Amino acid sequence: MTSPRTISRIQSLIWVLIYGGLLCAVLGFATRPSAPATGWSMMVVGALVTAAGVVLIWVRSRMAPDS
Repeated sequence: MTSPRTISRIQSLIWVLIYGGLLCAVLGFATRPSAPATGWSMMVVGALVTAAGVVLIWVRSRMAPDS
């Protein structure tokens, strides 16, 4: 059983991770021509952060709210 406050925090964190990761990946893609190492690093970090958000969607789907 999970409190509504915890569920709300998880849902907020999910969207922050997904949108933040996508923003980082796009900035890395734009940076890649002028600084290849930095661009690739940002793209990898962005992809990992986005993947963490997707995993949290699965975790949230398994949580049961308190009655």
